[in-house]
Amino acid sequence: MASGLLDTAVVVDWHDPTVITALPDELAIYAITLAELTAGPQLAASAVETAKRQARLQEVESILEPIPFDAAAARSYRLVVAAVVGEGRKPRSRFADLLIAATAHAIASISTPEVVMTSRGSKDLSVF
Repeated sequence: MASGLLDTAVVVDWHDPTVITALPDELAIYAITLAELTAGPQLAASAVETAKRQARLQEVESILEPIPFDAAAARSYRLVVAAVVGEGRKPRSRFADLLIAATAHAIASISTPEVVMTSRGSKDLSVF
């Protein structure tokens, strides 16, 4: 049974059939993901979109307990930023994503190999 740590884009789209088929058996989210989902209704362009985002937030809060951003994640953040800078990219433009990646890195360093981070890029769902 695989466990998966979901980033925000996956949670937003988790009712999409393409996403559903790629989800692991056990799901978890990060506190950073919950923070992004909590801000979502405030950023919606319409009342209908606000309602959809609020419903998703309530669904997530009712079934998943977020994994905190802790001291180990803070230390991993340094390594994640170094990797991004090493690729010639700027870390500030994707701050929340890098915090999520740092949390995943910290968990991976103490976890079993069955835990994977699931992320949805612009076109594909990928597990890495």
